[in-house]
Amino acid sequence: MLDIQKRLTKSFYMLLSLPATAMGFALSVQISALSWILTTKYGLDIHDVGLVWAAGPIAGILGQVIIGIVSDNVWFWNGRRRPFILIGGVLATLMLLALPSIDVISAAMGAGGILGVAIAVALTLDLAINISFNPTRSIIADVTPEGTPRTKGYTWMQTVSGTFGVLAYAIGAIWDNYTLIYFGAGLVFLFSVVPVLFVKEPRVLAESGDDEAASTPDGAAKPGFSFAELVRTTRPLWGFFIYSVFAMGERLVGASRETYWIEGALGLLTVVLIAEALLRSPVGKPRLEASDIGFKKVLAANAFTWLGVQTMFVYMFAYVQQAMPELGDIDMGRVVSISFLVLNAVGALLPAFVLEPITERIGRVKTHAACMAIMAAGYGGILLAPATPMLLYILMGVVGVGWAATVSLPFAIMSHKVDQSKMGLYMGLFNLSIVLPQLVASLGIGELVSAAPNKSIIFIISGISLAISAVSWMLVQEE
Repeated sequence: MLDIQKRLTKSFYMLLSLPATAMGFALSVQISALSWILTTKYGLDIHDVGLVWAAGPIAGILGQVIIGIVSDNVWFWNGRRRPFILIGGVLATLMLLALPSIDVISAAMGAGGILGVAIAVALTLDLAINISFNPTRSIIADVTPEGTPRTKGYTWMQTVSGTFGVLAYAIGAIWDNYTLIYFGAGLVFLFSVVPVLFVKEPRVLAESGDDEAASTPDGAAKPGFSFAELVRTTRPLWGFFIYSVFAMGERLVGASRETYWIEGALGLLTVVLIAEALLRSPVGKPRLEASDIGFKKVLAANAFTWLGVQTMFVYMFAYVQQAMPELGDIDMGRVVSISFLVLNAVGALLPAFVLEPITERIGRVKTHAACMAIMAAGYGGILLAPATPMLLYILMGVVGVGWAATVSLPFAIMSHKVDQSKMGLYMGLFNLSIVLPQLVASLGIGELVSAAPNKSIIFIISGISLAISAVSWMLVQEE
């Protein structure tokens, strides 16, 4: 074990953040270049590109949970998370390198067209990124003690990862997407392979509240798992899941949209299940039951966060296009890009240098709830302020306060609510509170935004969602 790991120095937190940074950078490259290269170089239709992007949330639903369960229960290559970080990092690197050469690969394979190869490469990249996120986040909880050290681990993760994410957008803007792809391939390989060789993982993961973990004779922890546990634990998200399945099925079969009563019923179910989770108190309950209640509260509160965030990410361009009609297509795209650059810059700077010190004074939950309220206020400002690029940039900086918290503090809060020997499993289940609202935003809210004559409804939905999230987080008990 390195001395910096024993002493939990800032240099160790930075080293520990690099695998998550690798996957975050690969995601930034994907966002910036994937759709562009598939349409401009390889001529894929829009619906084909949409098919490729649909793999992301689906991979997150299935892959992160499965990889989390497996990584909790294995030990090889001197690690529990290390093997999956190495495999995912190498696979993502190879797929990034393959993107500009899909036509060459297709010709070498003797394929009749490049569509199949292009989709295979893009899907593999998407799967590698989504699946690898789980172990890169779980390893931080594995090697840091509960409390302030673990909060530092996740805030430094976002500061380092967010900084490189801003670099990705800058490279694409200053040079071009080909430069970004090749630079990204080298960085993803370096940051995913090298750091984990110097981080020593614990052979046994102790359960929360226990001094020792149940283990096999060779000392390796073997936490149990059942499908019933998965279903029961994710109860607050049942409404999101059922709606996602319903909406995807409706899209695939081309059914009519005269199903609003079903959507209304599912919306009511979602509200009831989330309210049920948030209003239960863990006080006086046995440890395991209290832990289960706490985790469900986190799922419920985080789901509303991502419903609002994803709505902004996906439909921001529609608002700018309508609210600033004087902008041409190129200038409109530049305004949206700069807005997200400002958002990510604030999201990178705040976690380790501002939010983590505040959590030491008032706690993680109160800090996060306050950031969600600030984010809701930022959305309200965009809705009410005159529509100019400069005001939009300033208000996106305000929204960035909430973004900084969203991608750092919930992981620290969640990791204190669950059995430490099942961190991979619960990290995968926690990811459902991200990807299921993303699907709802893409499938359901998209129809609403498309039909609305005033695209400002985007920030009405986002603002209300973040306001509900802020109140919901206040109902989560601090450890």
